[in-house]
Amino acid sequence: MQIIKTILSDDHRIFIEGLKAVLATSEKFRFDIVGVAHDGETLINLLRRRQADLLLLDLNLAGKDGLEALSTLQKERTHVKVLVISMYDDPKIVKAALKSGAHGYILKDKGIEELFLAINTLLTGQRFLGEGVSVSDSNGYRPAPAKQHTDFHLEDRFMKKYHLTKRELEILRLITRALSNKEIAKELYISDQTVSVHRKNIMRKLGVSNTAGLIKAAYDFSLF
Repeated sequence: MQIIKTILSDDHRIFIEGLKAVLATSEKFRFDIVGVAHDGETLINLLRRRQADLLLLDLNLAGKDGLEALSTLQKERTHVKVLVISMYDDPKIVKAALKSGAHGYILKDKGIEELFLAINTLLTGQRFLGEGVSVSDSNGYRPAPAKQHTDFHLEDRFMKKYHLTKRELEILRLITRALSNKEIAKELYISDQTVSVHRKNIMRKLGVSNTAGLIKAAYDFSLF
């Protein structure tokens, strides 16, 4: 039986315990749980300290959320296969997760069989999108075409509605491109601590708690 060193990351402890019980029923793999994280910082530190083959990741994490953690780790632990297990089925969020380094994406309301199929697919080096998961409004990966002209009236209404500054709008635009705080800081020639403060302020103003919520709010407004 193949041993898979696994890290579990979810903000709900009872969900983690459920995952452990489900993984223990596998007849093909023996999952060696080498770490558990309920927040993004703990997850990043775990992956830097522990060798792992597989990460089962929820996007809702305290502190740094799943998308932020993925962006941070993308260049550090490329051999770790990342399967997102989320309640979010919005194609923009799925696309952002894949761009940030996830190898597969399934929804929390699906069955155990799909979980094991996804894990097996990832471990053979292939990408897996579960039932009900898409990166576009139709089949296949079809990124939205770049806008030829910026709708300044739409941007202005968005800024006024949420009381955003021009800098915050600029940072939100870069967040929707799945850039990490460090990448945004480099792009704008500011510190990553400054980006972190702006990100928190934007989340507060938009009434969301994580990066996925920021992306969904921006796209729901047809801003980007």
